[in-house]
Amino acid sequence: QVHLAESGGGLVQPGGSLRLSCDVSTLSSSINGVGWFRQAPGEEREFVAAVRWSGGSAGTTYYTDSVKGRFTISRDRAENTVYLQMNSLKLEDTAVYYCAGGRPILSTIRTSRGYSTWGQGTQVTVSS
Repeated sequence: QVHLAESGGGLVQPGGSLRLSCDVSTLSSSINGVGWFRQAPGEEREFVAAVRWSGGSAGTTYYTDSVKGRFTISRDRAENTVYLQMNSLKLEDTAVYYCAGGRPILSTIRTSRGYSTWGQGTQVTVSS
């Protein structure tokens, strides 16, 4: 079964930074979008950010309001990797972060149903 591989999670103090990576090499030729989602304990999975991987709008980015100005999603086509740079981390950013690949349309790029392949998740803990 094909899945994506995330890395880069860990424990960080409030105000700190982390960079998550998502290896999409197993399906880079079949996707046009990669998203990051997160799920905190007792909460539903929520959209964080997405980037168009290929096509006419390649490189276009999307963010949920709570991370705008703090998180940056980027892609490296040569390395088949999508990054999520997270700065000014807050306690409420604590969650398991998942990357997902697929062919979302504009109306689904911020939703789980826009993506067909998911990673196992990486834990991000913001704590003093």
